[in-house]
Amino acid sequence: MKRLVKWLLGLIVGSVLVAGLAAGFLFLRGTAKVNRTFTVRVVPVEVPEGTEARQRGGYLFSAFCAGCHGLDLAGNVILDDPAIGSIAASNLTSGAGGVGQRYDDLDYVRAIRHGLRPDGTPLAIMPSQAYWHLSNDDLGALIAFIKSAPPVDRRVAKAELRPLGRILVGLGLFEFAANRIVHDAKRPAAPAPGVTPAYGAYLVNVGDCRLCHGAALTGGRPPEPGAPFAPGLTGKHLAEWGEAGFIATMRTGVNPEGHALDPRYMPWRDYARLSNDDLAAIYAYLQSAMNGTSAQ
Repeated sequence: MKRLVKWLLGLIVGSVLVAGLAAGFLFLRGTAKVNRTFTVRVVPVEVPEGTEARQRGGYLFSAFCAGCHGLDLAGNVILDDPAIGSIAASNLTSGAGGVGQRYDDLDYVRAIRHGLRPDGTPLAIMPSQAYWHLSNDDLGALIAFIKSAPPVDRRVAKAELRPLGRILVGLGLFEFAANRIVHDAKRPAAPAPGVTPAYGAYLVNVGDCRLCHGAALTGGRPPEPGAPFAPGLTGKHLAEWGEAGFIATMRTGVNPEGHALDPRYMPWRDYARLSNDDLAAIYAYLQSAMNGTSAQ
């Protein structure tokens, strides 16, 4: 009996040591990813000064950026967990605590298109893998809008990943956009705006729909803990909704079957700010994807 007890104690102690070593390794690996400095060639884009460009940028911001940064661009807390850490979307204005006080045009390109701070370290929860698809014209318009925003005084806490958060990074369960991007890849040609599958594909990519709904949009498991399975967007049910039903779903958050979309996981309130033509383009692309005639 004593030998059995000693063996069990040894097994427990050994298991604890192995778990501790594994956690330590993952913590160090995660910390290395957090502190990694990327060296990328940031290609400048033209930032226009006209009203039309700023309006275009404001339109894009309201649909694809305001969900985190707020319609006033002053930032919001995205995650505040005592075990994982805290992450907030930056105040983008030139007010107190805003990055607009120190960012130049190239810094905005680096942040939006590459997911990097001016010092080359990765931004957390910045979907640059989606914004990489923004055309030069749209990116320039977006930056023009951000620079024109009225200053708001709001100091947002810097991102801080605690040990569990760094372990999750080490496991690859929480990945920075900068690690997903091929930073020097050739830029794709931007399709002309219009109710076409090609432009719908552009909006789907910029909106990062594949992050949750899967690479082929046939359904997937979102990366956010606790999020329900994201259904496929290319099934016949979408065809049965029709274009009008799809647009109504994006406008109201309730699909034709009466199912309410959870805004915590499906940002329909942001997409509701898209025009009818842009939503129709997305629907056209999803229909072409279902029929196997789309181009990503």
